[in-house]
Amino acid sequence: MIEIKNIAKTFGDRQVLAGISGTFRPGETSLIIGGSGTGKSVLLKCMIGLVKPDQGEVLYNGRNFLTGDEEVQKEIRREMGVLFQGSALFDSKTVLENVQFPLDMLTETPSAEKEERAMFCLQRVGLEAAAERMPSELSGGMKKRVGIARAIVMNPKYLFCDEPNSGLDPLTSIKIDQLIKEITDEFNITTVVITHDMNSMLEIGEKIMFLYKGLKMWEGDNSTITRSTVPELNEFIYANKLLRDIK
Repeated sequence: MIEIKNIAKTFGDRQVLAGISGTFRPGETSLIIGGSGTGKSVLLKCMIGLVKPDQGEVLYNGRNFLTGDEEVQKEIRREMGVLFQGSALFDSKTVLENVQFPLDMLTETPSAEKEERAMFCLQRVGLEAAAERMPSELSGGMKKRVGIARAIVMNPKYLFCDEPNSGLDPLTSIKIDQLIKEITDEFNITTVVITHDMNSMLEIGEKIMFLYKGLKMWEGDNSTITRSTVPELNEFIYANKLLRDIK
């Protein structure tokens, strides 16, 4: 379980996050939504240690990630898997080498076992046949799946996905959502997804946090989001519905 408490962050004279709190549970696909510039990506970066908040706490099963000693922070980082928005694959490495990279960097596992684990993860995302291909040979959806395979190769307790559907067509987006949900359920992972995709909200949003101008304006799930009485959220949903209908 992840708990965030009163997270605040300011860049210069601009407050990006203003006292955000919430809980994210194992086996649950949690979404953080909001328009551009609302603070959702900054909040994710605070949660995974890429940005230090000005105040607040980030707790992983009771362990304070922000104030814990170096060993505690290393332990928590080993339990994280991250799917970056652009997949962040190494162009000079094969698909298999990309997936295996965290094992190479963070473990002393024998080479054969690392390769076996990486291949298992590729099989789980349906890309075992692409193991020896280069990232330049892959479609956008395939790159996302490789990114997911790499994110789970360390058998994480916590999975973070930053705009996993960015740049994908609607059908591929649905497949990526389904894969994230299946992996969350199968391995009982605490999954946090940053998104503005309407289909994601309605299909996999077991918990949804809506940010607006650095504030948490609403929290609920995909069965209640369309019945919101928050004007800012309703406007956000309507705009996304229009965009989806146009596509």
